[in-house]
Amino acid sequence: MTDALFLASTPSHALEINQSSFMKQVIEASREVPVLVEFWAASSASNQQLSPVLEKVVRTTEGRVRLTRLDIAANRSLVAQLVQAGLPLQSVPTVVAFWKGQVRDLFQGAQSENDIKTFVEQLLKDSGQAMPVAEQLKTAEAAFRAGELAEAINIYASVLEAEPRNPTGWAGLIRCMVAMNDPEGAEEAASQIPEAIAGHDQITSALAALKLHQEGREAAGKIDDIRQKLEQAPHDTSLLEDLAKAQNGAGDREAAAQTLLDIIARDKDGAGQSARAELLKFFEAWGMTDHATLAARRRLSSLLFS
Repeated sequence: MTDALFLASTPSHALEINQSSFMKQVIEASREVPVLVEFWAASSASNQQLSPVLEKVVRTTEGRVRLTRLDIAANRSLVAQLVQAGLPLQSVPTVVAFWKGQVRDLFQGAQSENDIKTFVEQLLKDSGQAMPVAEQLKTAEAAFRAGELAEAINIYASVLEAEPRNPTGWAGLIRCMVAMNDPEGAEEAASQIPEAIAGHDQITSALAALKLHQEGREAAGKIDDIRQKLEQAPHDTSLLEDLAKAQNGAGDREAAAQTLLDIIARDKDGAGQSARAELLKFFEAWGMTDHATLAARRRLSSLLFS
């Protein structure tokens, strides 16, 4: 076996190491970059489950963490030495993190992707690093969609600390604050956006969401009055557009979209033009991948091309 060779069965991000290469590929290498060692056995089902997930997470670090793999059956002498030194390697899988030539942390058994990601993020933090911005943004977006707004804000703030001109970071921060019903905080964030990226599509979309939220919040306080007026004039398109803004301000995107779609269905070429323009503002503010946007766009297409 060579000192370090890539596993040949499938494309792998892990280096296969052995007793002779352990010092160079783990101990010495860890003085420059954190190194993970996956102690594995070919017969372990848990290893088969863990390995691809571990590789996936390490790939997202873009080289900030190195992954190695050691077969415990083929390297019994080394394993025995490590056990004597205090490592719990009696069962696999066991993943040990080395930094500056020392054991930094470890975990045993199959873990979820999120747990592994947390483990790696902590290792990076301990070594004075952080996950690449692209991965941080992905995590922030997932947190935003899950309603974990405080966590998303923290991640976006971390991104902006590293990259002050990152438009996705600024847009995400503003959208989070809008979702938290904190337009004042969103305005403060917007005032700090570097001029060089102020015209970026994601920035303008986030600012549109902020403006729409502010208009909707004002309109939401008048929703009962709007409904009373509509009882006397149910087809007053101006009132209906005000109702849609109020519904959006109250957080009911589906109802807001449907109110405008009803106007368009009745009069595509007249009042429907104004309603369509308002609906497009909603789409821009909500984001083109938002569930409410996608659903309303399908209904709008059906109306326009039917």
